[in-house]
Amino acid sequence: MNAQYPVARPRRLRRTAAMRRMVAGTRLHPAELILPMFVKEGIGEPQPVGSMPGVVQHTRESLRKAAHEAAEAGVGGIMLFGIPAHKDARGSGADDPDGIVQVALRDLASDLGDALVLMTDTCLDEYTDHGHCGLLTADGEVDNDATLERYASAAVAQAAAGSRMIAPSGMMDGQVGAIRAALDANGFAEIPILAYAAKYASGFYGPFRDAAECAPQFGDRSAYQQDPAGPIGEALREVRLDLAEGADAVMVKPALAYLDILRQVRDTVEVPVAAYQVSGEYAMVEAAAANGWIDRERVIMESLIAIRRAGADMILTYWATEVARGLS
Repeated sequence: MNAQYPVARPRRLRRTAAMRRMVAGTRLHPAELILPMFVKEGIGEPQPVGSMPGVVQHTRESLRKAAHEAAEAGVGGIMLFGIPAHKDARGSGADDPDGIVQVALRDLASDLGDALVLMTDTCLDEYTDHGHCGLLTADGEVDNDATLERYASAAVAQAAAGSRMIAPSGMMDGQVGAIRAALDANGFAEIPILAYAAKYASGFYGPFRDAAECAPQFGDRSAYQQDPAGPIGEALREVRLDLAEGADAVMVKPALAYLDILRQVRDTVEVPVAAYQVSGEYAMVEAAAANGWIDRERVIMESLIAIRRAGADMILTYWATEVARGLS
């Protein structure tokens, strides 16, 4: 039998900050945080993202400075997204050795070495003129299998330029297997894959599409990203398929609206699990804080603790450097 009130008084362990700190069951560490970053070709100064206060499209030089600051703060990794000056139907910039992400990777690899993990988003939406995550058929459908070849080529280009973790985000069937085979065949068997395994067709992505300039020119991504109201178990099926194809870690995206999915994934797999605190989550907090409606720092930490408590080993967040500095 457990003791009852008045013998049992749970408040005893909450009375002081030192007591709460000592018994805390959920902790954050800077190395668990991953900073998403945007680098744009052909700009002379960093360009603020209007819907994401504090986030910019970087130049090569400002990217190097911000990445150095993240490393100094103890951030575990950065996830790099590129915005090319020219886009076309096949997303040619994704695997161009002189494309913006590959050039930026060489900069960062030279500057930082292994001070943090250089990670790259492997998709086509930032590079295609139609804004979809893959090649299109004549009738405007995303061609799953033809797209796999482009992902594989992009992954090899990124690894050759210095990426230390490939993160396919397009939600194409078979993408992890195609990338794993290509990396292995080209001498990059040591490069791990972080699969966007459970990525939902979410309304929380809007500000990201401003930052990455990748809004679809027609339709949406519901035919390849998961339905928020989809079948129970679909996320776990996607995760299992990615692991069977060779994923080394898996991701749930978005984070806060899908903490139940995150918990299910964490309880099911034996590999690291990441969660992406996406642009809409960031923008809502910043907007509410700017209006004086919430305590910004407190809400940021509370949201990250919630994601960590639900089971995330790694959290992608636009506050990574700021939070890492505070934790340090």
